Amino acid sequence: MNHLNVIIKKYDRPLLVAIIILCTIGIVMLYSASVSLSIFETGGRTDMRFLQAHLKRLLIGVLVLFTFVLLDYRKLKTIAPYLLIGSIGLLLLTKGIFLIKGISAPARWLYFGPISIQTADITRLVLIIFLAAYIDHKRDQIKDFYSGLFPPLMIMAIILGLIVIQPDFSTTAMLAIIGGMMLYLGGARIPHLLATATVAATVAVPVMLAMPYRRERILSWLFGSDEGAAGYQVTQSLIGLGNGGIFGMGLGNSMEKNLFLPTPHTDFIFAIIGEEIGLIGTVFILTLFLFIFQRGIKIAKECADPFGVLLAIGISFSFILYAFVNAAVVTGILPVTGLPMPMISYGGSGMVVNFASIGILLNISQSKRSIVHRKGWSPKVKI
Repeated sequence: MNHLNVIIKKYDRPLLVAIIILCTIGIVMLYSASVSLSIFETGGRTDMRFLQAHLKRLLIGVLVLFTFVLLDYRKLKTIAPYLLIGSIGLLLLTKGIFLIKGISAPARWLYFGPISIQTADITRLVLIIFLAAYIDHKRDQIKDFYSGLFPPLMIMAIILGLIVIQPDFSTTAMLAIIGGMMLYLGGARIPHLLATATVAATVAVPVMLAMPYRRERILSWLFGSDEGAAGYQVTQSLIGLGNGGIFGMGLGNSMEKNLFLPTPHTDFIFAIIGEEIGLIGTVFILTLFLFIFQRGIKIAKECADPFGVLLAIGISFSFILYAFVNAAVVTGILPVTGLPMPMISYGGSGMVVNFASIGILLNISQSKRSIVHRKGWSPKVKI
């Protein structure tokens, strides 16, 4: 135990404290948001159905975090190609099983008895690891389209294609943004990325509008309609935020969680937070996410290894992107996406992957030196 304590002292304490605070808030708010739904779904037997499952997943996440804290992150560079092949295999297996069984529901989860894994969540972290390793290896060629940029773009196209046919367009878009950001910081030329983005948008827009529920979400967002599931959800979310005002209605006093707002414990938990602890509470949580992002960038700045720099930036950007997109959806700034708020929303795979990501960040934070500009490489944007 003493050995573990000595090791932990080397890591970024403020980041670890911020994650603990965020998880604590998540536990409290998830219980509050899920009480009514738990009572309804269990026929009044318990109000802790979702909290109990959340705590079990939280425990698994903590164990995963400490595993990655103790595992040298540099080993991930060596196994990055195998992780990529494995994640693609999981995506294929997930869709294949659903097709073989003739299941028409979205093929987003891979089931192992009572355990379910959302394979796109795993792919998110694997893609960040792979791109960081690839850019580190090909940093002298990344400016050349065919020998440097084209291979990772093709790999991203395969991954994004497998996720969009699940179908999961929201995660596809998020991974495209994360991947594009990492390639840009890794040295890819802006004209190449803009041309790629144009081609991607040409394909993405028809794909996005092909599904009726996605069209409904877009139209509801554009014209402010409260008709349909998406419009109703956003309307109820805004009512909840309005009820909360500046100081909130108090913990446990939300009205919207009483079966008015669908999925109050998952995608729209931020609305319940705003209703119960008000604008002050929501601003505090978003500030906490910003602080975590700042610590991640600080870790990247102090890392001596280009792979660690890119890995830290990718993880930090992914973390804050998911948080702020979720908040933007809840407040009606963006269309409904179905993306959770990290460490707060109810969910298993996403939480474990986020804990693994934070564990990697803490491991990278051991490096307390300035960036070494090895062979002329440095991030395109100074950090």
